[in-house]
Amino acid sequence: MSFFISDALAQAAPASQQPGLEGLIFPLGVLVFFYFLFLRPQSKRTKEHKEMIASLSKGIEVVTNGGILGKVADMDDNFVKLEVGDDTFIQVQRHAIANLMPKGTYKAVAKKPKI
Repeated sequence: MSFFISDALAQAAPASQQPGLEGLIFPLGVLVFFYFLFLRPQSKRTKEHKEMIASLSKGIEVVTNGGILGKVADMDDNFVKLEVGDDTFIQVQRHAIANLMPKGTYKAVAKKPKI
């Protein structure tokens, strides 16, 4: 019968080797790489944003996520009332505040001459 079946196909398959600790080094390295590249910086930014929101007080000049510049007029637990013009106020959620601005930015922008 060896005429129809080649001897190479009839032989038993070689024993497979089990990957040991060496087989786990690359996947663990990739996980560590992604942690330091993506997860850690994002958690640091989130922590800094929470601290910034907690430090808000009346009179601070801020910019919202939508790009609106205003001065904090009033606050409660969830919302902030911003003065965006002369006697013009808007309310935004606290977490919608993106950045704190240096003192005097609001007045400098509001007093620019109109063309």
